[in-house]
Amino acid sequence: MNWDDTRIFLAVCRERSLRGAARAVGVDQATVGRRLAALEGVLGTTLFLRTSNGYVMTTAGEAALRHAERMEQAALDFARQVEGADKRLAGEVRVTTTDTLGLEFVIGAMERLHRDHPDVRVLLSASTDVVNLAKREADVAVRTVKPENPDLLARRLAVWPMGLYASAAYLARNGEPVPGTGFQGHDLVFFLPYIQARRTPSLVGEPAHAGRIVAGLSSNLLLRAAVRAGLGIGELPVSIAERDGLTRLWPGREGARPYEVWMVTHKDLRHTARISTVIDHIVQVFSDL
Repeated sequence: MNWDDTRIFLAVCRERSLRGAARAVGVDQATVGRRLAALEGVLGTTLFLRTSNGYVMTTAGEAALRHAERMEQAALDFARQVEGADKRLAGEVRVTTTDTLGLEFVIGAMERLHRDHPDVRVLLSASTDVVNLAKREADVAVRTVKPENPDLLARRLAVWPMGLYASAAYLARNGEPVPGTGFQGHDLVFFLPYIQARRTPSLVGEPAHAGRIVAGLSSNLLLRAAVRAGLGIGELPVSIAERDGLTRLWPGREGARPYEVWMVTHKDLRHTARISTVIDHIVQVFSDL
C-alpha cells in the first residue's frame, strides 16, 4: 500500500461513501472509486461491501485499517517534525477557534501579524467543534477547553468569571429579577447544551425553574447577541459582556465555572517560525487586556 492509496482508503472508512471521501481528500468522486478499485486489485481482496447504508468494511478491510492508521500516524509525525525545523517567516498557518474569540481577539492578532510579517498567511476557521491537532487538522487552536493529549502544548490565555447580564432595553421593560424567586416573570436565554442536558438549568447559581426560557443558542456569540437584543437575561463571560455595554445583575454572584481561554499547538510545531509568530501575536492580544 502506498500513502496516496492509504489516504483514499482511510477517507472511505471514515466517510462511508465515495462522495464524502472525495470531499475529505480534495479529489473528485471518480478518482476515489478508481483508486479504491485499484487498491483492492493490488491486494487481491475486497475491502468494502457496498450497501444501501454506505460502504461497510469487510474483515480484510478491518485488518487493513489497523495498518493504514499506523501509516497515517507515521506520515503525520514525519510532516510535523520536518515542519518543526522550518525557520521561514512565510507560508500558511491554520488556526481554529470559536466565533466569539475569533472576532474579538484573533482577527486583531492577524492584523498585527500582517503588518509585522506580511508573508505569513492565516487560514482561520471558527467552529465549536474540537479539531484534532495531532492529525494536522489545524496548527493552532484557541479554545475554551484544555486538552488532555500529552503531545499538545496548552497555555492559558485568560480566565474570566461568568456573570448575569441583560440589556438596558430589557431592564426598562421588565425590571431586575429578585434573587430567590427562580427568575419568576423573566425571560431567559441559555447556551443550548444546558437545555439539552434535560435538567433544571440555573444562572449564577439561581435555579431558573420559574423563568421562561425563550431561546437556546449554540454559540457564545449568538447568546451575546440575544442578550444584547433584549431577548432575555443570560450568563456571559464578564470581560466580553462588558465590551457589549450590557448591564451586570447581581454582581456578587458568579457562574459555577469560569470561562477559560487556552492556546494549543502540537509540541513538534511550536518552534516552526511562522507558527511561533502567530502564537506570539495571539498571546499579545490577550496580554493587552
